[in-house]
Amino acid sequence: MTAHAHEGLVPTDAPLLAAEGLTVRRALDGATVLPPVDVRVGPGQVLAVTGASGAGKSMLLRALLDVLPDGLHRAAGTVRWRGAAVSPGRPARRWRRARCGWLAQDPGAALHPLWRVDRLIGEEFTGDAAARALRVEALMHRLGLPPGLASRRAGELSGGQAQRVALARALCTDPALLVLDEPTSALDRATADLVAEEVRSRRGTPGRCVVLVTHDARLAAELADRTLVLAGDAHPAARADATVRPGSRATAAVRGRMTRTPWKEPLRPIAGPASPQAGRPPRTMADPALSPAPVLSARGLALRTPDGTPLLDAGDLDLPAGGWLAVTGRSGSGKTTLLHALAGRRPPAAGQLLLHGRPLPAGTRSRDRRTLRAVQLAGQDTAAELNPAHTVGRAVARPLKVFHGTTAAAGRERVRELLDAVGLPAELAGRRPAALSGGQRRRVVLARALAAEPDVLLLDEPTAGLDPDSARLVLDLLDRLRENGPAVLTVTHDADTAARADRVLHLTGRRLVPRPHTTPDHPLDERTEHSGVRPHDG
Repeated sequence: MTAHAHEGLVPTDAPLLAAEGLTVRRALDGATVLPPVDVRVGPGQVLAVTGASGAGKSMLLRALLDVLPDGLHRAAGTVRWRGAAVSPGRPARRWRRARCGWLAQDPGAALHPLWRVDRLIGEEFTGDAAARALRVEALMHRLGLPPGLASRRAGELSGGQAQRVALARALCTDPALLVLDEPTSALDRATADLVAEEVRSRRGTPGRCVVLVTHDARLAAELADRTLVLAGDAHPAARADATVRPGSRATAAVRGRMTRTPWKEPLRPIAGPASPQAGRPPRTMADPALSPAPVLSARGLALRTPDGTPLLDAGDLDLPAGGWLAVTGRSGSGKTTLLHALAGRRPPAAGQLLLHGRPLPAGTRSRDRRTLRAVQLAGQDTAAELNPAHTVGRAVARPLKVFHGTTAAAGRERVRELLDAVGLPAELAGRRPAALSGGQRRRVVLARALAAEPDVLLLDEPTAGLDPDSARLVLDLLDRLRENGPAVLTVTHDADTAARADRVLHLTGRRLVPRPHTTPDHPLDERTEHSGVRPHDG
């Protein structure tokens, strides 16, 4: 009997998952999307895959599992599970179903919007109904999801809730191979720790292994046995057990792209060191540099989930010209719902919105072109934000045409400027969203919002899924823009993002509560809100 004929006879030092020379190319022009990569994950091991945004981390996971998007194909390389080759097509589908749990980077897009949470989590469980219900209940408890969430539809979940439901779905059958793409990007620290504990519990477990893509250096350091760094250039794509070196060519390229800004008026450069907290010192409402008249205000705002669960009772906020307001709060507390209410996507249950002191209609259908342009939202679910049939160039050019009447030729030049400002190469303009990484899609969504030249820019987790250099580039850009451009409101779990803001409001207990400004010495840490208790979403 051969070594791979029976799983129990595989040598203990042999990898469970191995790939050699895995290469992905575009079918249209043969361009290489993922240069050759080797992967090796042993029994009980956690492999962390890191690298710059767009380096091919998500593409590597999809190539391993044979779930590449249309237009891309595995051009070379082999994938082996316990020494046996896993061929593309039907053999790979059977293997995924029997051995793999998969959490994609955009979990909301992978969840059927009309299915209940309990059905989504337990769909692949093979036991009887009672055992399935117990398994679903246990997973929800372990991941901090309240029991009442089981009856909600996927379309009624917050980004963090959808992420944990998708993870519970991946864990439900106790797969031998767990593949996770940015599993904590939309989560507060306390909830992210619950997810990390699930990964940690599999370390050292015979017959189990994990492949984890993350930009969270803390998470990788805590969980990974080995690290694979994707370089993302024309040279060999991966180095095992390596670290990113400051000043490397890839780092310099990212920093060097933002040579111009997308705003028409000249912007002053940012002073201070190039660190995640770089930028001007926080300003206060008493600072004369701020206009006393808010650009956007909310009075008595009441928010509800689609099933009527209260999220915010009579909340007030003011966003002054040139100001930057950050809103924090645990996953599921209503932060995204707040942004959707301000943008008119989901009108509030009660309250009034004011734009430049004048009433702002609650819903987008009641807003005219001027007010639609004035308030722009770059949403968290990048897969849903972008039309999959439209190229990047078309997506970014549409606001230019609709709001400013820009001609096609001028629009193409402006699109290049906007992509350059958010750190994306011009050649991405011809690609569709499925061919982009999650971090690239997030910056395309930002570029599209900037194209409208809004008065108010609403951003939902603007740095989620971005490597540190790309995140810093985006934050520097936003800091520069508000000098002569829009006021900024960000929803975030990220301490570096909150540290850039003039003011921070914390959404907790259905109230917006001012909190001390986040600084590098006093970083954002939402774990204190839970006092050691598992989080329960409101």
